[in-house]
Amino acid sequence: MRGPAARQLALVALAGALVSTGAAAPPTTTTTPPAKVPVAVGYGGAVASVDADASAAGIAVLRSGGNAVDAAIATAAALGVTEPYSAGIGGGGYFVYYDARSHRVHTIDGRETAPATATETLFQENGLPIPFAEGQTSGLGVGVPGTPATWKSALDAWGTRPLGKLLKPAEKLARDGFTVDSTFRAQTELNQDRFKDFPATSKLFLPGGALPAVGSTFKNPDLAATYAELGRKGTGALYRGPIAEDIVRAVRTPPVDPAATRKVRAGDLTTGDLRAYATKRQDPTRVGYRGLDVYSMAPSSSGGTTVGEALNILERTDLSKLSEAQYLHRFIEASRISFADRGRWVGDPAAVPVPTRELLSQRFADSRACLIAPDKALTSPLAPGDPRNPAPCATTGRAAPTTYEGENTTHLTAADRWGNVVSYTLTIESTGGSAITVPGRGFLLNNELTDFSFAPAAPGVPDPNLPGPGKRPRSSMAPTIVLDDGHPVLAVGSPGGATIITTVLQTLIGHLDRGLPLVDAIAAPRASQRNQTTTELEPGLWNSPVRAELEAIGQGFRQNPEIGAATGVQRLPDGRWLAAAETSRRGGGSAMVVHPQGRP
Repeated sequence: MRGPAARQLALVALAGALVSTGAAAPPTTTTTPPAKVPVAVGYGGAVASVDADASAAGIAVLRSGGNAVDAAIATAAALGVTEPYSAGIGGGGYFVYYDARSHRVHTIDGRETAPATATETLFQENGLPIPFAEGQTSGLGVGVPGTPATWKSALDAWGTRPLGKLLKPAEKLARDGFTVDSTFRAQTELNQDRFKDFPATSKLFLPGGALPAVGSTFKNPDLAATYAELGRKGTGALYRGPIAEDIVRAVRTPPVDPAATRKVRAGDLTTGDLRAYATKRQDPTRVGYRGLDVYSMAPSSSGGTTVGEALNILERTDLSKLSEAQYLHRFIEASRISFADRGRWVGDPAAVPVPTRELLSQRFADSRACLIAPDKALTSPLAPGDPRNPAPCATTGRAAPTTYEGENTTHLTAADRWGNVVSYTLTIESTGGSAITVPGRGFLLNNELTDFSFAPAAPGVPDPNLPGPGKRPRSSMAPTIVLDDGHPVLAVGSPGGATIITTVLQTLIGHLDRGLPLVDAIAAPRASQRNQTTTELEPGLWNSPVRAELEAIGQGFRQNPEIGAATGVQRLPDGRWLAAAETSRRGGGSAMVVHPQGRP
């Protein structure tokens, strides 16, 4: 533990210098939107998200005596207002919680589920996969939402405040409005062609047929009313009764403009599917790394197993002593290998056997790590290994490419004065989800079922991620909490579809191995290799001399202007919390602490 401990001690000086830039929640009576600050240091608890209004909602809960779970739910509800294209009560997610009293990590699988009638051919017609766009913008792609049930599960287990009280800040934000920024306008413009084909969506997000102007106030009174109803009746109101009936109607008879030419397929969701939905409390994944314990989500998410396998592969190499090119090479190859194994073995464990323990074994990682050579890149698609029977440098079966996964989601992290920590990733899948707003309810429905493989990734290769009745589609969400001897060191997570895994992995090793302060590890230019022929690079690496060094050993690249939008919290040795968010991606994130200066 000398390395991580030394890095934390070094951060004390940095944190002291940053205290003056730390952000606290503004007074609740202010009408001025809070400023975005990417790093904050102080006592009393911390929240980091992509949005300042949402972070402020969480901090207000902490200030009033709520705990990290309470704050996370208040923040998530506010993100459903200000980040409606990324998350909301029409979607799902994964909730990871560290309990300071027991020193244990718990998780909730709040992933959406397929209808009971779903089969492997859900997205096929005449034996062929339908176009992705026809699955994306449809009732066919909508799964049973898991977010409201996740909130109930978390509050019942660990919360201290009633849901109605935690929804009040988001309800007020929806009713009174928030200030439109360039990111919200750009995301609306990205979806303009889809949104205009659904009258309820167009009325809400394209008022008068126009894009919302930057600096204008965006209001969502229907969502405010929906939050108020959930606050009064509980989250069960979304799964039975009028709201559930409205959801089912929108899925089975998509409310399309009669003048639209878009082919919008109906789904087969029923009120019975909603009534049957349940979250899953399950053990987290865990791997040891540099003397630390790294916890994340087990399947149905592939985040914990894939990040964990990559960390196990990398642990045998001292990444702190490598050149920048060799460090990135090792990171890229570990990502490539772990994605190859993910594609073959990970799906919903309720429907297919998933060898989670074996995927996370050091023995299996060592058998895969020997594929990495310092002077030559591997070729994708790489064939998987067999975690049940590891053999050095061996592959088994045929290679299969990584299937498409939408890149939009949101992530928040929260911590409280008692030392409890939450890392929570939530989503409606694509930016804008299905594009279907439930009429009169103010929220978009997910298109999460498009995370299933529409057909086997390669002919003759077993695919654990085909649709099935009540099945959860495989996810890449990787909300992560790192402990040192049972105590929290940091928590991180990110949106980004399959790039979530590489973003979380790169942030972890950037901080733990390369010694970057957490905010710098988050801001560092990213690479993402997902067992594909080329690796995605952000401009900071694309325009760097290191690209030529990597190309000289066979790495191939393509550009991606922006990968992920991470947030994190870190416990400093003196007891203060450091909250960190993006400095520029998605317009920058929002890090806040309860008391930026001194003890409360």
